Amino acid sequence: MSGVTGIWERLRQALTGGRRPPLDPARTDLVVVVSSFDDAESCSGALERGAATTPRWVESDEAVLRHHLELPADAVDRAVELAGQDGYVKGAPVHPPTNGRTGFVLQRVQILDAMHCAQEKSRMAGLAQRLGGTATGWDALQPHSAAD
Repeated sequence: MSGVTGIWERLRQALTGGRRPPLDPARTDLVVVVSSFDDAESCSGALERGAATTPRWVESDEAVLRHHLELPADAVDRAVELAGQDGYVKGAPVHPPTNGRTGFVLQRVQILDAMHCAQEKSRMAGLAQRLGGTATGWDALQPHSAAD
């Protein structure tokens, strides 16, 4: 941390009791810091990889966790409704869908760790399967400056 940055960070912590404002998923400086589109890869393995590569996943910082789903068009609203109960919102598709399905993202802000990531990955796979679709993978975004 540079001298000026360190001073501002200490001042912010003193004024806010150490709390940071919640991460805004609409920020324009967010970058993918970790991703997994391989069902066989563990979340812990993906997060280890994300912590070791650039841009780097910062374990202690909030991230936008995005689950990529492909569903029949008539099931998308139901998926958004069900996931919304856990704080997820619909995001724009990132990858083109396959098999004539609708591709989209369900996302929420959270501190990301292997256990919670695995739970959410499993939850999204179950949701997609119940609605006739597939959870193709997940990724997480953090501000580029924090990820360096």
